[in-house]
Amino acid sequence: MLPSHDIEYLNAKAPGHQVTTEGGVICVLVPSYPLPKGFDRGASDLLIRLAPGYPDVPPDMWWFDPPVCRTDGVVIPATEAREGHLGRQWQRWSRHFTAGQWRSGIDSLQSYFALIRNELLKAAPGGS
Repeated sequence: MLPSHDIEYLNAKAPGHQVTTEGGVICVLVPSYPLPKGFDRGASDLLIRLAPGYPDVPPDMWWFDPPVCRTDGVVIPATEAREGHLGRQWQRWSRHFTAGQWRSGIDSLQSYFALIRNELLKAAPGGS
């Protein structure tokens, strides 16, 4: 289902992860994904859904359960929607690549996890 370099990355960096499919979409579930300071919890389950055609088709958005909020109560833009996947309700983080930002054959789950981390740091209180 996933390229070998993605499997190796998940095995090394995402202990306890699960890879399943739902409706033809590859679902990568990372339990207790650590969150930076400034959120209402230290970790939340992270879901990444990979469309058919990945890795040539870039990932789009990610989801948390339980939902992630800032400790100062400021609403994080584009996180208000809730969606049902894998029998659970998830907070959708609507983030999208711009044209040419995802480099097919170069980018991977490792670079996507780096993007997620960067977006979390920007969303945290005091983030840039």
